Amino acid sequence: MALLGDLHNHTHASKRGDHNNAVKNKSTEGSQSGKENADVGISRGGYDPWRTLRHLTVGAGSSIPAYNWFMFLHNNFNFASKFLSILTKVSVQQAVFTPIFNTYFFSVHSLLSGATLDETWERLKKALPVSITNSVKLWPAVTAFSLMYVPPHFWNIFTGCIAVGWQTYLSWLNQKAAQEVEAAELVTAEMSKVGLDSQAGAIKA
Repeated sequence: MALLGDLHNHTHASKRGDHNNAVKNKSTEGSQSGKENADVGISRGGYDPWRTLRHLTVGAGSSIPAYNWFMFLHNNFNFASKFLSILTKVSVQQAVFTPIFNTYFFSVHSLLSGATLDETWERLKKALPVSITNSVKLWPAVTAFSLMYVPPHFWNIFTGCIAVGWQTYLSWLNQKAAQEVEAAELVTAEMSKVGLDSQAGAIKA
């Protein structure tokens, strides 16, 4: 499932590659050559096997906890009213599992891609609130459907099929946040450089 989502995400990433390269090359003019090469490599479109490996790692790390979580929902919050039971389970799922999984997804992807803890935190601040807000448009309906019509031992498989598209979206959000954080860092670096140049000019004058 993670591999299919990753391949789908790569098709979108390749379309953005040329535009990203142009912006990246303009922003990194005057920086060290090693840094330039690394930045271009990060933003270049096309298939990235390391990104696929990160997706597989994230999927492997979450598969068993996700299954245990669904079985926990199945065995708990069972009331006389079926409607109340499903409503409670959907609410618990959205309030507990969604923010934890999305935090795990963004954090592991960022750290495995070489981001620092500070950069990962900045990405989380940009991507996590948006992902939780948009998850309300999809996952409550998916969870309710699976609770009503899908046998418990097939919940993880059913939601995994839906998650192919969802994790493609999360991966896009993660890359978008990474680009925004990197752009902000470049602007800060340029402003610092301009400030230092201004100070040097004032001293010479």
